[in-house]
Amino acid sequence: MEQQPDTILTEDQVYGDSNLIRSVLANFYDRISRGLKPNTTDQYYNWGQRAGGDNNDFTRVDEAIRYDFDNVNQFDRNLWRVYDYELVRNINQFLKGLKESTAITETSKTPLIGEARLIRAWYYFNSCRSLGGMPIVGDEVFDYTPGMDISPLQYPRATEAEMYDYIISECEAIADMMSDRPTTHSARANKWTAKMLEARAALYAASLAKYNNQMAAPVKTVGGEVGIDAGKANAYYQKALDAALDVIQHGPYVLQDKKPEDRARNFYEAVCVKDGNTEVIWARDYYFPGQTIAFTKDNLPTTLAQDANSSFLSVLLNLAEEFEPINTPTPGQGSKFDVGSFNGTPKFYETADELFKDRDPRLGGTVIYPGATFAGSTVVYQAGQLNFQDGKWVKKQGEANSTDKNGNLITSPNGPVYNSSLRLVNKTGFGIRKFLDETPQAGTIGRGSEMWEPRFRIAEAYLIAAEAAFELNGGSNAVSLENINAVRARAGVQPLKTVTFANIVHERRVEFAFEDHRYWDMMRWRLADKTWTGNQSNEAASRRGLWPYRVVAPGNPNDGKWTFEVQNMNFIYPNALNFQPRHYYSELDNSWLNNNPKLVKNPYQ
Repeated sequence: MEQQPDTILTEDQVYGDSNLIRSVLANFYDRISRGLKPNTTDQYYNWGQRAGGDNNDFTRVDEAIRYDFDNVNQFDRNLWRVYDYELVRNINQFLKGLKESTAITETSKTPLIGEARLIRAWYYFNSCRSLGGMPIVGDEVFDYTPGMDISPLQYPRATEAEMYDYIISECEAIADMMSDRPTTHSARANKWTAKMLEARAALYAASLAKYNNQMAAPVKTVGGEVGIDAGKANAYYQKALDAALDVIQHGPYVLQDKKPEDRARNFYEAVCVKDGNTEVIWARDYYFPGQTIAFTKDNLPTTLAQDANSSFLSVLLNLAEEFEPINTPTPGQGSKFDVGSFNGTPKFYETADELFKDRDPRLGGTVIYPGATFAGSTVVYQAGQLNFQDGKWVKKQGEANSTDKNGNLITSPNGPVYNSSLRLVNKTGFGIRKFLDETPQAGTIGRGSEMWEPRFRIAEAYLIAAEAAFELNGGSNAVSLENINAVRARAGVQPLKTVTFANIVHERRVEFAFEDHRYWDMMRWRLADKTWTGNQSNEAASRRGLWPYRVVAPGNPNDGKWTFEVQNMNFIYPNALNFQPRHYYSELDNSWLNNNPKLVKNPYQ
């Protein structure tokens, strides 16, 4: 009973030691990645798509599917719901303890206070985009004793506008409290993180003010907890523009363009390679030994697998065809691959990758397409053979890694295959490249990958500026054109002569695929229910692949060439993406409502 516990620290001990103070702050950084299931210690990945989270999160929109059957028939409105006032309370306790601490100088306290408030603002942003306005408790640390009147502790919901205003004002207040220099692997927030959060929050608020009010039945509550007045849109767009331009013009980050001779490789490195990176402003970092993730192990092509599991994610044709041809007559929009028809006249290609090499190079930096290389190895995707029999072209398909009697490959070990239960094999003809780690042994259980999870990149500042300037001043506005074309020039595609809303949607989709933007963009633009209609005949809502076939036709001039066929993925995903207006906001749990009668329910709840 006289021994002092070494696993429980008093507040005096924590705030009397500079190292312990920093360890508490590090804990907050960790918690905004993984979250916690209520009343448990289990990890709960509720902060959106991320490489260190649940692979299934990448399959919930029109970017990818997994390798086995999934009959999900509608969106889960609570999937990425963020509600964690325990975290807010702990941050407020930290701020109070830090301000009273004598263990570090006042000068040293300032950036730490800024970081803690930034993490709190990031929490509120993630909560607001999923739930709408929720209680804002400021710096209060509430204490409860049994029998006390708890009504003063029961805060009502803020309006959605008030919550975005709070996030924006916090970012404005703390920006100059933090360092203006890049941090190691962008793992700690700095001034430019705050400016980026300010810009993103203002853009979201502006979009909701404009596009929610254009719906036939706007999603809102009587008290404004959900819904922002349309008259506020322009002021929010201006704040977004000003903050984004501040980052572009005064920050130390630049669009990474170190390999102009290989634009696909350049884009991959700008997003995925940490050392010497000039692009990423804030990220969740991992390192070995210590903390690593299994994303590479789970998603390497089958023939490159280093350990158990592979090919979990198959990228959809829906996404791949959004990467425009470099010489397109209509820059700024995707186009279908011209592959002809097996029932009519197929189109033949000399190599498996020929069809894809003339596309926006970001395709090659994001996706492993047929014939592409990863870490120096060529990846063969082959669904089958195309034979010429009795004057007709005939498909031959087999099991993964099957061959014909002459030893010619029928179906690749990598797939794609027409089998809804076969795991570890690709299903669409495209694998994921973004966030795959080329480091030796990164795909093993024993080592894992150090791949980071970028939250903000300088490319987003350019595209926020382009979108906000477009909304304020129209498509011929010089600021809008300059900023969207800066991103397009780095990518290696043609500049735009004028900007349309469709161009903005397109550019963000190809630039930020798998970076936790697509779902939220479709939400704030109120496009989700119009695009993901639940109808398999709607190509935007269905899942599609593009299957490669090798021509095996001795004596025919096309022998040895490649051809492709569009494949509907309904054999493995029988239900189309189905988003309804009720999915625009998460639900408030009954337990929250019971504990605080001042809360009001969300629409459609």
